Amino acid sequence: MAPTPATVEQITARLADLRQRIDAARAPDQAVAIVAVTKTFGPELVANAVAAGLTALGENYAQELGAKAEELRERFPDVADRVRWHFIGGLQSNKIKMLGDLVDLWQTIDRRSLVKELAKRQPGAGMLIQVNTTDESQKSGCAPADVAALVDDASQRGLDVRGLMTIGPTDGSDPRPAFDLLRRLGEEHGLIELSMGMSGDYEIAVRHGATMVRIGSDLFGPRDRV
Repeated sequence: MAPTPATVEQITARLADLRQRIDAARAPDQAVAIVAVTKTFGPELVANAVAAGLTALGENYAQELGAKAEELRERFPDVADRVRWHFIGGLQSNKIKMLGDLVDLWQTIDRRSLVKELAKRQPGAGMLIQVNTTDESQKSGCAPADVAALVDDASQRGLDVRGLMTIGPTDGSDPRPAFDLLRRLGEEHGLIELSMGMSGDYEIAVRHGATMVRIGSDLFGPRDRV
């Protein structure tokens, strides 16, 4: 049985705690945006999240995002108008075609074929370049050495390259080297946004320069495992 969606009151309380922890970890002049990860949760949870003040929502799967956005438009049109969708999952060219102009920020662009398809399907789209900062073969993301070429290619095609994204180590090791590397790459290429840190490591990511964190379970509780 799927878990009962978190209420507006529950999300509001968790969001207040999350912001307090972020404030304790960030530098005085460091702004940190929260992307609330709603994958596997239904439109009721999305409506509650928006009512609690969360409008930047992250999804990992193209088909789920498309279906969820359509259901929101049908059942909660006011909510649908307020949501800014971030795509944060593994990406193929056909998914860009599938989602059309639905996505506000593509966080997982990691190769030239995706840059080309995005520029074709959504001219001027906002994007982040995903970097594999841990050299784990099973993870998406370009090599650090490839960032410059991707930034140049995307910029020449008219895309809005806002920054970089990474996922910390999946083996439980110290995430600080990965986050430090992303920060250095951002500084090297003049990119402001650094999307790094999830429920298990966001405080560390913020201390190491994150401007955007992707939070799911700390806001919404356990996911529906399907």
